[in-house]
Formats: sequence, C-alpha cells, structure tokens
Amino acid sequence: MSTPRRIIFVTGGAGFIGSNVVGRLAQDPTLDIVVCDRLREAETGKWRNIAKHPIGDFVHPDNMWEWLEKRWRDVEAVVHMGAVSSTTEPDADKIIHANFTLSRDLFRWCADHQRRFIYASSAATYGDGSHGFDDKDDYQSLTGLRPLNTYGWSKALFDQFAARQAARDYAPPQWVGLKFFNVYGPNEEHKGGMKSVVAQIWPKVAHGDTVRLFKSHNPDYADGGQLRDFVYVRDVADVVEWLTQNPQVNGVYNLGSGQARSFKDLAEATFKAAGKTPKIEYFDMPPGLRGKYQYYTQASMERLKAAGYAKPFTSLEDGVADYVQSYLSQPDPYA
Repeated sequence: MSTPRRIIFVTGGAGFIGSNVVGRLAQDPTLDIVVCDRLREAETGKWRNIAKHPIGDFVHPDNMWEWLEKRWRDVEAVVHMGAVSSTTEPDADKIIHANFTLSRDLFRWCADHQRRFIYASSAATYGDGSHGFDDKDDYQSLTGLRPLNTYGWSKALFDQFAARQAARDYAPPQWVGLKFFNVYGPNEEHKGGMKSVVAQIWPKVAHGDTVRLFKSHNPDYADGGQLRDFVYVRDVADVVEWLTQNPQVNGVYNLGSGQARSFKDLAEATFKAAGKTPKIEYFDMPPGLRGKYQYYTQASMERLKAAGYAKPFTSLEDGVADYVQSYLSQPDPYA
C-alpha cells in the first residue's frame, strides 16, 4: 500500500519570505511542498528563489482553488505568505483583495476542510507604535490598533476576522498569524524599492562608497538613530517550521528579533561584513512620508516563547554578516 502524500501548500512561495519558508520545509523528505505564486519575468523573475529546492508541484494563483479541491485530502496545511506587500501601493482595491479577501477565503476553506492555516500578518498593524507592540490577540485589542497605511489596515482587518471566527468556533484546527517586523535576508532581489536596507545599500558598500540614510525629523532621535526590529529571514523560516510541527499553537504572534536597533547600526554592520570603513551621510525624508514614519519598533516576543518556541534569534551583526558574506557578495546570491 502506498504511503499518503503529505503536502504543505505555500502561497507566495516564490517570494522573499515564502521562498525561504519553502527552502526550509523542503528539507523534510516526508513532505511535498507545493508553491503557489506568479513568477513573472523569466530573466529576473522569482523562479530563482526556489530553483535550489525540491518542490512537489507549482500552481499558478488562477488555478489555486481547482487544485486545492482536487488535492485537499493530501494537504496538511496552508502557509499563506502571498500578499501585496508594498506600503506605497496606490490601489486600495488591489490591496484589500489580495490581503483580506483572499486570506478570508483561504481561512474559510481550511476551516471547512479542517486543514491547518499559518499566515503572514505585519507589524504595520501597530501604526505609529504609540500603543506599544504587545501582540495581544483578543478581538478588543486587535480592533484597537490604528495602522498608518492601507497595507497595515488590510493586515489588521484580517487579524480581526480570524480572531472573531475563532471565537465563534469556526476556524481551522490550527490558525496562526505572524506579525513580521523588518525582515531581511536572501531572495529579495525581485523586490526593487521594497528590498531591505541591507540589500539596498549593498552595491555602494561593496564599492566602498558613501551610503545615504534618512535624517531624523523627530528631536528624540538622532540622524540614523531611528530604531527598528530587524529579523533575519532564517529565523522566520525557523518559526514557521516549528509551527508546522506544533499544531496546538494558535493565535496571532509577533515575529521579530525582540531587539530594536538603529539604521546606523545596520549600515555599520553591513560595512563591517564587507571589510569596509563605514561611510554614511543623511538626507531629508520626503515630506509625504514624515507623518507616516515609525521611529521605533520592537517586537514583544514573550507570547511566542510562552507558546514553547525556545530557539534564540540571530543578532543583527551575525545576520548581516551571513547575508553579506554568504549571499550578497556571491555570484549566485539566492538561498
């Protein structure tokens, strides 16, 4: 008798975070990882992000529902990383369709078919951070957040939907939302202007040129002293893998390093990893961005640890060094 296939279906699986998750999960020989995504351009498209990993199938998003209905008995979990992730996307209808409507329909599909569901939320749901970064996931706490842009609102709206459905006992057997903070690491070449700061400044760092960072327009922060919770994508993949192995974990959780660091720290770590002397100058932030700018983010990670996740997170210096030396500086920068 043949052994039943064990499938994890990953939407956005050729994207930045999704492809790193695919790479990690594909290391398990008992699993078939099915990628659902759009690859776009053949020369510069996202196929390179998954080219090194043995995937079980590739599904275009237009064929997703048909594929799921045919194969649902083999699917153990849906890992939903697909989204419009640009915080500057001007089409609000496009954002809400991709980030809320599709997520809602996948959540309901998993509930109806009793399949597990892990999805990407965002630290953008916290808005300006004035209410802190505590990942309480009761409905009242989730509805109290005030995102600064349509992207953050779309993610917050779905967190609220998932929590409300779970409270009504209409949810997948496992449902977990992950509020990603500032993720950086390999496989973000396709992201253009939305790449991490490490990736954006790398060409200048590699040549020993001066890199430019935003000036601060807040008297409480020095130029380059704006703080972010930078988390290495390897750690993100670790957490997702752990969740697939711990179906008892449910809810919405922060996913950051738990340590706020400055953009100046990040730039200096990039120069150090390249063996170069730091050269940094500062320029004015565009006026349209100033009112929407977060000067501080730091994930509270206590709830994820309380749920049983015990692996330490990579330090900024170690993560940047690995990214620069193992990927950005190599002829083949893909993981």
